[in-house]
Amino acid sequence: MLTSVDTDLIRVLADPLRLQIVNLLAKETLCTTHLVEETGAKQTNLSNHLKVLREAGFVETEPCGRYIYYRLKPDVLASLAGQFTDLAESARTAAVNKRACP
Repeated sequence: MLTSVDTDLIRVLADPLRLQIVNLLAKETLCTTHLVEETGAKQTNLSNHLKVLREAGFVETEPCGRYIYYRLKPDVLASLAGQFTDLAESARTAAVNKRACP
């Protein structure tokens, strides 16, 4: 049983703008222009956050003419959710295990 969560993935999602991007991409595939409109972030700032999300494996790109569309990779989120599920199960077990003080 896995008893820890991938901290690198958590750090990626800890940024409010990146989490907002993930939430938007969970609903539909969007290009940078759409994401700028939805978030109000500057295009360069948004591009940097999208790069972090791509490198972490959360999103993939699809070129379409002069635009690049971004889509969420649900398997990465499912894996992270599974890690939290395993951690919760471990916590349930730990509730009955109490180490004695010296």
